[in-house]
Amino acid sequence: MPPISPERDQQFRRMRDSAREIFTSALKNASIESAFARNVHCTRRVLRIGDDLHDLDSYSRVFVVSIGKAAHTMASALEAQVGSSSFEAGIVASSAESTTQVRGFRYFRGGHPTPTAESVRAASAILNSLNALDSTALAIFMISGGGSSIVEKPVDDDISLLDLAATYRVLVNSGAPIAEINAIRKHLSAVKGGRLAQAAYPAQQVSILVSDVPDDTPDALASGPTMPDSTSIHDCERIAAKYNLVEQFPSSVADLFHQHGLDETPKSDDPAFVRARWWTVLSNKVAIDEAAIAATRAGFAVEVDNSCDDWSYDKAADHLLNRLRELRNKVSRVCLISGGEVTVTVRNGGIGGRNQQFALACAEKISGEDVTVLSAGTDGIDGNSPAAGAVVDGSTLARANSDRVDAHGSAEAVRHALSSFNAYPFFEALGDALITGPTGNNLRDLRVLLAY
Repeated sequence: MPPISPERDQQFRRMRDSAREIFTSALKNASIESAFARNVHCTRRVLRIGDDLHDLDSYSRVFVVSIGKAAHTMASALEAQVGSSSFEAGIVASSAESTTQVRGFRYFRGGHPTPTAESVRAASAILNSLNALDSTALAIFMISGGGSSIVEKPVDDDISLLDLAATYRVLVNSGAPIAEINAIRKHLSAVKGGRLAQAAYPAQQVSILVSDVPDDTPDALASGPTMPDSTSIHDCERIAAKYNLVEQFPSSVADLFHQHGLDETPKSDDPAFVRARWWTVLSNKVAIDEAAIAATRAGFAVEVDNSCDDWSYDKAADHLLNRLRELRNKVSRVCLISGGEVTVTVRNGGIGGRNQQFALACAEKISGEDVTVLSAGTDGIDGNSPAAGAVVDGSTLARANSDRVDAHGSAEAVRHALSSFNAYPFFEALGDALITGPTGNNLRDLRVLLAY
């Protein structure tokens, strides 16, 4: 592959910087703090959440549960808007250590993407606290993505922690969309699929949601611990058959499927939901809107295409690149923004994640073109890597072939990295991995495609 001229190399660099700035701006402006400032407020002991008003003096107890990757940020944002003196106590469970703590709250560090012993301890503590509430209490739930593994307890005592973790690995690597994965998680859990709401009944309940799932399936968020479950045992059996999962599950879980032993989750007619409300304060749409604003300010004509949500990464790459090329024929500087998540079926993988897999798939397809592609997770975490995602452009393969990257660079090496799900070492060597660290937020993924 011929070397890139200094002029073109500089142009490529500027466009990679532009893609990073668009993503960074979206992260900054789609913040939990600003969402809580808009949707949560307390004046004279009257708490407003969304359109609901709660007179805190009318409740004997106010108990707060915050779970997921954004749990710490949400707890701090609630304290900033309401004040810690408004709550009797609370529990925060996240996958990261907290740098600050709300007075009176207990903190747990659960596992992600697979549950740990601390995940089970968090679930037990939450269930015990909720079971102590009566009809005069208010339970405030704050739910964000990642909660499925961060707070978990098997519905069947025969499922050990090792079996539970193995089941999660099978599900995460299956290539199934998150809503299908969570349908099965719900029916294997003592806390998901509305079961936290059952535990809190008959207390008044309100859930504040920071969503990393499609807008039309809010009960998939953290596997819907406080919402009526729209999925069924029949769905679980169908999904397990579709992805050949039962044969991969440990025997304690496989036996539940073989024996049709799953218990149904609570539905919308369950008494637990009579005094329950839910408010989504942040979602992927907000991140997309903020990215579009940043791209427009940078001088790009902006188009949004979310049609490839839950598509396989390679199919999504072909679709979005073809769409970008169509747009470039009409406009000189164009930005195509795509939200949601692509899927990857992992077998014996290396270090990487779905965003880096998508970016690497694009690298060979755009070689030599004036195109830049960034794909990253808003939570700052992509798979099992330290990166949030990666950025590629028409110079990626040429730069990878240079002496400074050695053997990482040929098209054959790209294909090998794709087939072995080992994209992170490739991007790390090039300096094109996107490292943000955990963001304390989780609004699904963003893909930013630029053509000029």
